Amino acid sequence: MSNDAKIELIPIPTRILTDKDDIIDTVERYTKDKIGPDDVISVAESVVAITQGRAVRPEDLKITKVAKFCCRFIPDYGSLATPHGMQSLMDVEGKWRVAGALFAGFLGKIVGLKGLFYKWGGEQTALIDDVTGTMPPFDKHIVYGPKDPDKVVEQLKARLGCFGGLIADVNDLKRSRVVGQSKGLNGLMAANLLIDNPFGNASQKTPIVIIKNFRQYQEQNS
Repeated sequence: MSNDAKIELIPIPTRILTDKDDIIDTVERYTKDKIGPDDVISVAESVVAITQGRAVRPEDLKITKVAKFCCRFIPDYGSLATPHGMQSLMDVEGKWRVAGALFAGFLGKIVGLKGLFYKWGGEQTALIDDVTGTMPPFDKHIVYGPKDPDKVVEQLKARLGCFGGLIADVNDLKRSRVVGQSKGLNGLMAANLLIDNPFGNASQKTPIVIIKNFRQYQEQNS
């Protein structure tokens, strides 16, 4: 392929995916005729997690006083700013670990250190999506981050025969973060191409995006 090959983002619409779906089989079904050896397959983080059964309804959580207190210190736009969001984190990472990390983060900010809460609060601290964070009907659920994301993308790469695989956490606030990436892929470079959120939210149902000609793009910009 010529060196002037251009990047193209191709959102792939699907039906609503649930924990009854296998993410590898599903992505192959929707993309096998559209993806080539120089392309990257990218999948929305929340959808991978949903197919793994990593979602819980808020009403099924037992809210503790500690969660009610701690959530007050999270900015309103954060997924952990509600008692349910905070409780879901404490259920998987430990109540006192989360509370301690939040306190350490508060002290850290005083001396100019940022991000200690997300560093010490556990893996799921930055991954949980509170209600309204994903497509219906799971907009009524709290969705955890996916399990073994690097393993999932390697399986996708092998199954599809493409250049690489990526799981990304992207939203409409111009945030695009790598959750899992295959070996040899510059995940940060790929995630930056998704900054305008081609996955969409809510009713768009385009949880898969193919990044065409990414191999050449990465080689030219490395």
